[in-house]
Amino acid sequence: MFKLTNLIILFIMTAGVCQAQMWQQNDDIFNPSGIPSLPFSQPRFADLDNDQDMDMILGNISGPPLYLENTGSLTSPQFQVGDDLFAPVQELDCEVGVCVDLDADGDLDFISGGYLGLQWYENTGTAELAVFEKVDGFFDGLALSANPVPHFADMDNDGDLDLVIGLSESGAIHYYQNYGTTSAPVFTGGTQENWFDVGLYAYPWFSDFDADGDIDLLVGRDGYGFYYYQNTGSPSQWNWNRLDSQFSGLGASTYWNSPCLVDLTGDGKQDLVHGTASGPLKYYRNTGSLTQATWSEVTSLFGGVIDVGGASNPVFIDFDDDGDLDLLSGSQMGDIKYYENTGNASGPAWTPNHSRFSSIDHSIYSAVAAGDLDADGEIDLVVGDLSGNLYYHRNTGASFVFESTEFTGINVGGWSSPRLYDLDLDGDLDLWVGREDGQISFFENTGTPLDAVWTEDASLFNGLDVGSNAVLTLGDINLDGNLDMLVGEGFRDVTLFSYENTVWIEYPDSLSEFTFGQNATPALADLNGDGDLDLTVGNYEGTFNYFENLNMVSVQESKTIPEGMILHPAYPNPFNPSTTLSFELAATAYVSLKIFDLTGSLVETLIEGSIGPGVSSISWNALSFEGQSSPSGIYLAVLEAEHSRQVTKLMFLK
Repeated sequence: MFKLTNLIILFIMTAGVCQAQMWQQNDDIFNPSGIPSLPFSQPRFADLDNDQDMDMILGNISGPPLYLENTGSLTSPQFQVGDDLFAPVQELDCEVGVCVDLDADGDLDFISGGYLGLQWYENTGTAELAVFEKVDGFFDGLALSANPVPHFADMDNDGDLDLVIGLSESGAIHYYQNYGTTSAPVFTGGTQENWFDVGLYAYPWFSDFDADGDIDLLVGRDGYGFYYYQNTGSPSQWNWNRLDSQFSGLGASTYWNSPCLVDLTGDGKQDLVHGTASGPLKYYRNTGSLTQATWSEVTSLFGGVIDVGGASNPVFIDFDDDGDLDLLSGSQMGDIKYYENTGNASGPAWTPNHSRFSSIDHSIYSAVAAGDLDADGEIDLVVGDLSGNLYYHRNTGASFVFESTEFTGINVGGWSSPRLYDLDLDGDLDLWVGREDGQISFFENTGTPLDAVWTEDASLFNGLDVGSNAVLTLGDINLDGNLDMLVGEGFRDVTLFSYENTVWIEYPDSLSEFTFGQNATPALADLNGDGDLDLTVGNYEGTFNYFENLNMVSVQESKTIPEGMILHPAYPNPFNPSTTLSFELAATAYVSLKIFDLTGSLVETLIEGSIGPGVSSISWNALSFEGQSSPSGIYLAVLEAEHSRQVTKLMFLK
């Protein structure tokens, strides 16, 4: 039996947790430039569409090279991911590659270096639209080891392209003269000249850097900085003078620096773009002269990407208590990365501030959970790592104190990934831990908010297993009153589960349209301030992908309200400093009215007890049960009586 009313209620336009097109990917929130950060990045440049500006070929160790088209101009470049020109390139053939016209037919070919040595992919298309086809065995006579790094220049001034190769394990640089012609090159094994040795993993690049008519050599390596060999001889009679001062200070904080020199501004001077082991590209413009370079870093073209260096494992919390969500992440090296949100609740901007957590460093592959574990108003940390242990770092306000006995006896077997949520809504945080074997351990806090006692409950997940390296995040994704859980795993999948009638129900196809990175690590948080939980996913590469939640949350008229209990909309809403919640009961009932944040954590219990029939009202002043002021954001008021539940949305604005 239903009765009619003209009351305004919260209406959520959704068709269950597996709604079609529920998510929309938009990684710009973590990468404003749009240029991906790929591990062991190796940028190279060439005009692949013959429009007189320089496009980029981005080599890496994750797969075939990526083509980024210059949609700007010769003097004002802008790069975006273009056609998949390098799809024919086999993954084992290419960690790095360069484009040159090796057969002098007027278009650019691709010469790659990878695990299987050196390969030639001939351009059988045109100068405007490249089509690459592999020429089998062309470099077989050179008998090269894995991952050679090639570059070409006419070093003997005879009109054809000669070859220089950087070697991986030895760090040596070998030069091969072209004994053929411009259209039919010939490179012969055993004829190489051994030029230099830079240690390990040499990345050579030919360029007439000083514009004196002969070719100079810049070399990156497994280490910091660069080696620069200036040719003070002639185009055919080289005289190498090592002059590292020209690149002094560059690459000093990154390693495995793979450089190229290219004029991206049309001023006739070569600028430096180099890749790094962790992935982000570095770009330095030469604002000096041809004979004495002055380097100015440019971050707008390739910069802004958030990359923790490997194995990102995100969690969001308002750590600095300014009303917006900050980003914490574990990392491959075991330290904790912190990105302060210097934007706002609906438009984040990330500023790294890792020093606040510099004292926290465990075994490799750290994962972090954040929450107030001792009810003192400060956000504490629980850290897991490859060992499977858990570590409690209590926040004193001034520093973090390691409490070594908090998790004594708890070890989940490997690669522990903790999260903190109040499952039983008793006002304290419970502990959830993803495990290397793909399962999840749950430890209920059977103590108090001031003194936790961790009691394992193995029945909660009842055999739930995603395969490997489980990382979970919790929240009510579609605001239906049920707790949802997303679980990432080692082989690029993220699976949705909903907690319905005390059972986890799997929705296996809810995210099947998306491709995630290896070791997918999900985190739910409302990053655009629209009232629902968005999804951020970390990965082995150390970056983050963002998926906006497309649930349309709005306020509309409804004609149907269940008879027996009515939860009216809060007023005022949005509110500051307080709002009033009213509800109607047809008969006396035991009622609970609680406030939750969007992660499902209990903020405050407003009513818990027997209420008589009629209209009842109560105010909420945005304080938690601990007496702390809540941050700006979206909250859910949940009214329960007998077997009925109703939810309304509240927006608190400081």
